[in-house]
Amino acid sequence: MSNTSIPSTASAPDAPAASSDITGVGVSPGRVIGRVARMAPPVEAPDPAEKAAPGRSIDDEYARITDAAAVVQAELTARAETVSGDARDVLEATALMASDPTLAKAAKKLLDDGRSAERAVWEAGTSIAEQFAALGGYMGERAQDVYDVRARLVAALRGVSAPGLPNPGHPYVLVAVDLAPADTATLDPAQVIALVTSDGGPQSHTAILARALGIPAVVAAPQATTLVDGVEVYVDGTRGRVIPDPSDAERADADLAARQSEALVPFDGTGRLSDGHEVALLANIGGVKDAAAAVDANAQGVGLFRTEFLFLGRDTEPSVEEQVSDYRAVFAAFPGKKVVLRTLDAGADKPLAFLTNDDEPNPALGIRGYRTSLEKRQVLVNQLRAIQTAREAENADVWVMAPMIATADEAADFVGLCREAGLPTNGVMIEVPSAALTAAHIFATADFVSLGTNDLTQYTMAADRQLGSLSALNDPWQPAVLQLVQHVGQAGRAAVSTGASAGSASGVDAGTGAASASATTGKPVGVCGEAAADPALAVVLVGLGVTTLSMTSRAIQAVSTVLRSVTLDEAQTIAAAVVAAPTAADARRIAREHLPILETLGL
Repeated sequence: MSNTSIPSTASAPDAPAASSDITGVGVSPGRVIGRVARMAPPVEAPDPAEKAAPGRSIDDEYARITDAAAVVQAELTARAETVSGDARDVLEATALMASDPTLAKAAKKLLDDGRSAERAVWEAGTSIAEQFAALGGYMGERAQDVYDVRARLVAALRGVSAPGLPNPGHPYVLVAVDLAPADTATLDPAQVIALVTSDGGPQSHTAILARALGIPAVVAAPQATTLVDGVEVYVDGTRGRVIPDPSDAERADADLAARQSEALVPFDGTGRLSDGHEVALLANIGGVKDAAAAVDANAQGVGLFRTEFLFLGRDTEPSVEEQVSDYRAVFAAFPGKKVVLRTLDAGADKPLAFLTNDDEPNPALGIRGYRTSLEKRQVLVNQLRAIQTAREAENADVWVMAPMIATADEAADFVGLCREAGLPTNGVMIEVPSAALTAAHIFATADFVSLGTNDLTQYTMAADRQLGSLSALNDPWQPAVLQLVQHVGQAGRAAVSTGASAGSASGVDAGTGAASASATTGKPVGVCGEAAADPALAVVLVGLGVTTLSMTSRAIQAVSTVLRSVTLDEAQTIAAAVVAAPTAADARRIAREHLPILETLGL
């Protein structure tokens, strides 16, 4: 592979694990050394015998609960306004849960025998969380949010601060059982130089936001709870290793990693392989602040604009005018560049009072994404109208795609709605095996597809992506997942495009930037899941036929540098070897053996 612009110094090879080493799942690359600061202990449960203060009635105690809920909601909402993207989504969702009357009403029923408000909230929260956990899947993950809100309510009732991130007065390695979403969302990478949790999984809030912030992270490391404040540790977020009292060799490796990061080639705004084959490198965003970060990273556009930010935390649907204003603000940041919007992905872990039901037995397989339009079509129609109005007012190359499409009929229905709204370039997300296997039929109407590898992996492997215990299954390197990607890539290459349907309103192919003829072979195949941010996997994806990659802005430079070390033929050779591997571990190993630049860069 050609990597002449990169120094040849490689990182130290893996050493045998010592008995004191802690292993987990590496979810965000980087190698650093720092001192441990543990997450503050959780709020202690009120004594089961705790009673209301003398003279307080049931109504008095209930008023205290509702007042505390308002305080917690206001605090979380204020914090949400200071961040953007995934962080904002998480904080707003937690604020919405704090304001949901379900918990307060459940607690009120427990006040009859004189329980204190604190004890009633604790018991009600426990009961609701256990109900969520029993449902499993996305709803099971919501149990952690309930526990977080329960603790915050009790702290507010006691008049004390809820546990938060430590502040030892210097940069540190944060160690926790797991982080509440509201705390994860406000991590400061200038202070938290690495993150280690005993629980969590590769697609948990903690892992996703660590990657977005560029913080080395290891999750699902059970022995992390044995680490104490102040101990110095070496953290390898690629290999999932945490080593207390690092040796001179590990110190040298961490120093090398810091120098290696400087070898990344600045991204010049055009993703390409070493032979000049172009692969557009786009950004995943959740709002205007994320758009600014994408512009700063020189992203070629937006491959995933999550539109939920405008809908979450509301009891009613936002007006078309409100939506137009927010969409225009993002479009304005990318004049002449592609911006791919995902229509509202409500349901499962993103319930909306005006759109989804909260009584589904298995929400991850229920009414979510495009499926919400089956009963409440006007919400999607209004959103498409708002997108088109914003598009006409700005100069971005706007594409639209629907989440949770399972069949060619659904794809045709969505594309038809988009055409009625006047939108010229319309596609779907491929997140379930049925859509991947019937991609050729989907391409009959869709102008493009984008693979959401997070959901595609969990649905292919029947493994909840939030569970650390299933992280080995929930891995995009799994052969079954890669074979589905290969199938979609082949369908994309074989699809026939006509005029603007070749990929954009201007007839420009998304993968190469070349002008389209009136009829050409090939339609764009993108990846906007977490897999696109893995430089090794990015090479494999391109070799499997993917034409665009969309990721957190922080990952673009590393992905670009690695892609520029291979030709298209080499990427295809690597992909063929990887997709034939019997296991995910073999697939990853084969890719890394073909890409020595990864060790050179410490990736």
